[in-house]
Amino acid sequence: MERHILVVFPHPDDEAFGVSGTLILHAENGTPITYACLTLGEMGRNMGKPPFANRETLPLIRKKELEEACKIIGINDLRLLGFRDKTIEFEDEEMLADRISAIIAETNPSLIITFYPGYSVHPDHNACGAAVIRAVERLPLEKRPTVHCVAFSKNCEQEIGHPDIIRDVSSVIDKKIAAIKAHRSQTEGLMQGAAKRGGDALTWLKTEAFWTYKWKGSN
Repeated sequence: MERHILVVFPHPDDEAFGVSGTLILHAENGTPITYACLTLGEMGRNMGKPPFANRETLPLIRKKELEEACKIIGINDLRLLGFRDKTIEFEDEEMLADRISAIIAETNPSLIITFYPGYSVHPDHNACGAAVIRAVERLPLEKRPTVHCVAFSKNCEQEIGHPDIIRDVSSVIDKKIAAIKAHRSQTEGLMQGAAKRGGDALTWLKTEAFWTYKWKGSN
């Protein structure tokens, strides 16, 4: 049972694919969850299938989709930080860490979930994770919350080892799929394709993997 969970990702739908099962399980146990989403994903290439969004309407559509996904997951505290999509790597590192540090100080989480810096493919993912680590490193070692990281680059297990946590979320898979489908502009084509291939195409969604970030000087 966690005291409070803080999720920090850069885009709407980042929370849905990799961690929503875990978050649903925590929410069902009564754990409060704060989600700090850095951008509205306004530079995303997907516009729905068939398209129903355009470059002007996409930010508002993705905001509404994110709010719906959060309702399904059980996230009652959504923070939209207002950064621009695909620019996180160019933001001032200390300023970004300052924003995250303020949320950490306010919410006092026992667990933070973010991307593993350097092992999460997208530059926004890696920059987001690095900012979270920078913010947490400002705290004394004994006061730092646990940080669970999501990683999926091809070389991640060779360089950082196997995941520390592999969680079976099959008991809440229907809610997880609903949260993914809430991001209709981004996932409709993917889910349609998976449905055509049959149920086995979605089995990968039933497990979620995390690496516990290891601090220098800790055991």
